This record gives sequence, structure tokens and C-alpha cells, in this order.
Amino acid sequence: MIEEKKVTSEKAVLIGVVTQHQDEQQSNEYLDELEFLTITAGGKAVKRFTQKLEMPNPKTFIGAGKLEDVRQYMDAHHIETAIFDDELSSSQLRNIEKILDCKVLDRTNLILDIFAGRAQTSYARTQVELAQCQYLLPRLTRLWTHLERQKGGIGMRGPGETEIETDRRIIRDKITLLKKKLTIIDKQMAVQRKNRGKMVRVALVGYTNVGKSTLMNVVSKSDVFAENKLFATLDTTVRKVVIKNIPFLLTDTVGFIRKLPTQLVESFKSTLDEVREADLLLHVVDISHPNFEDHIASVNKILDEIKSADKPTIMVFNKIDAYEHETIDNDDLVTEKTKVHYTLEDWKKTWMSRVDENNCLFISALNKENLEEFRAKVFQEVKKIHITRFPYNNFLYDEYTDEGETK
Repeated sequence: MIEEKKVTSEKAVLIGVVTQHQDEQQSNEYLDELEFLTITAGGKAVKRFTQKLEMPNPKTFIGAGKLEDVRQYMDAHHIETAIFDDELSSSQLRNIEKILDCKVLDRTNLILDIFAGRAQTSYARTQVELAQCQYLLPRLTRLWTHLERQKGGIGMRGPGETEIETDRRIIRDKITLLKKKLTIIDKQMAVQRKNRGKMVRVALVGYTNVGKSTLMNVVSKSDVFAENKLFATLDTTVRKVVIKNIPFLLTDTVGFIRKLPTQLVESFKSTLDEVREADLLLHVVDISHPNFEDHIASVNKILDEIKSADKPTIMVFNKIDAYEHETIDNDDLVTEKTKVHYTLEDWKKTWMSRVDENNCLFISALNKENLEEFRAKVFQEVKKIHITRFPYNNFLYDEYTDEGETK
């Protein structure tokens, strides 16, 4: 009888720092996110290590004593992967690997690995490959440490340097080739955007895993891949949507994340172009996430960087069905904490709605809660833009009724 092999997740330890720019609470939040990234990549975080430092150690990221604690724990529990919460330099990677004698990843490497696994189309794979090459280029020295043990002699002078330089040249050539390939595809996509004419463009933006693809599926009645994992969507998806008699284009974009690698921002600039050229942004927020306010700030920061922060925006607070808040039931003898869901009316009384009552919605895309109000609001905002482009089509602008459809 042949026994089936069980697929086990790769065990890893997570390592972060508490600095003057990142307090303990923020460090824990980042490590929570790093753990989710690890799970998404197919791993399992079994232990966290943090250290308070004025700034990360330039040689080993954390102190020598703490790194020794990590090594002893990993040896005792047979763990072969260490994941650091910040991007490591080539020298830090090399020094840490010598001490820990294991696979060492940083946050950027982990995100790139997830992107590589999620890329479906040739375009997305090319974008990810370019980002990986740009990340790898300054870190090539650690791949050739075995050459340091070679002895000198005739015909043996400088083989390490030769190997490294050869490899660097290969990767530089590959980066140049990938950039040319992306430039050609970018031009094709620019033509596609131009051919869409004057139709109003609406883009879904937001942090990763907030439910943009689920909302896209519900509104456009399409079948965009959606999953409760980070970066489920990498490829930009555009669908024509008609609410009542007004058509518009709805775009699903890649999710943002804190500490997003600069290589990915550069490689995925075409995805960001869809945001830049949009007429209306739907900023989707996972209201059930404990750090959703930080997520909003992170997305707004990236929107500002790509000069899209001043675009008309509707805040869409999603997953209201998943949000729970604690209440205390007082009894003469017992005090018990219970979990209670907000009603839609409760949400409308919160500070989020009061900040911009006219451009704030609370929905559940998964359970299709309050989608009629969502459609009505999007219709009104699209109509404002549409009427400036097609002023003679006044017959389209009747009051909104439940006649939304998708083509």
C-alpha cells in the first residue's frame, strides 16, 4: 500500500525591529501582515523575534546577541527559513546567512515570490520578472560565496569576480530586454485605453485583500478571480458596466500594501496608469480589519505619489458583515463581553460617514448588502462626468431606478 505524502507548510521565524520611526504597536502590525504574506506564500510562521533599536544594525539588521537567540531557536526546532520585515542589503543578507546558515528572505523578496506565483498572463509575468531581476542585481555576491574557498594559483586568479561580473552582465541584459518588452506592451495598452473613447472610467483602488475583485464580480457580473489571500489579483481587468442607460468602464487594479517594494511600483506602472487615467476612484476599504485607517493612509500616499489624490473619490467601506465590536453586558453578578454587529444605520452614524457623508458608502460585496445604494451613488457620480462629455444625451439622465445591467 502506497502512503500519500502530506504537503506540509514551510516553517519560518519572523524578525522585526522597534525603532524611533516604528513603535512597538506598528511593529506588531507589520509582523501580522508579514505573517499573512508568509501564509499566502505557502509558509507557516511559528515564532516572532523583535528588538528595540535606534535604527536597524547596518551589518546584521538586529544585534548579534538577538541573532544568536534566533539561531539557537531555529536549530532547536529544525526551522530553515528566516523572514525579515524590512528590505535587507546584500551585505546584511550575506552576514545573516553566515550566522544562521539557513534560507534568509526579506519582505521584498517574499512579496516578489507571491507575485511570481500569482502572475497569470505573459504581461504580469514579465512585470514580476523585471522586478525580481532589479532586486537580485545588487545581491548577486551572496550567490557566489562558494568561490571564496577556492585557492589561488595558475588559472585560478579571480574566478569569483569573473563569475559575478558575468552573471551581472547577463541580468543587466535581461533587464534591458524585459524593459523593451514592457515598453511595447505599454504602448499597446495605451492604444487600447485611447480606443475606449470618451467613456467614463472608474477604477477600484485600495489595500490588498479588501474585496475589490469580489465587488467587481458583483457589479459587472463577471468572473474575476477573487480569494481571501494577499495579491489575488495582479492583472488589470476592465469591464463595461451599464447602470440604467449610462455605460462606463470599471477597472480592477492590483492591491497596495505598506512597504511596497519600489521595484514593483516601477514594474506595475501600467496598472497604475489605469488609476491615473480614471475619472472616478472607488477607494475600497476592509472595515473589518483592525488597522483599516493605516490602510487608507497607505493607499492615499501612493495615490499622491502617482498624482491621483485629487481625483473624485467615493469611499466604499466593505465587509460590514465581518466587522464585530465588543460590548459589555452588565448583570448583578456577571460581566460578559459579547460580539455585536453594527447595523447599516449604525455605520451611517460613525465618524467615517460624517467626514464625507456624500461620498461614503457601507457595503458587503460578498453578501450583496446595500448594493442598491452603491449603484445609485456610482450612477450619480458617473452621470456628473458623463453629462460634461455628452451634453446632448439628456434623455439618459432620468432618476436612477433598479435597471442596472452589464454588457
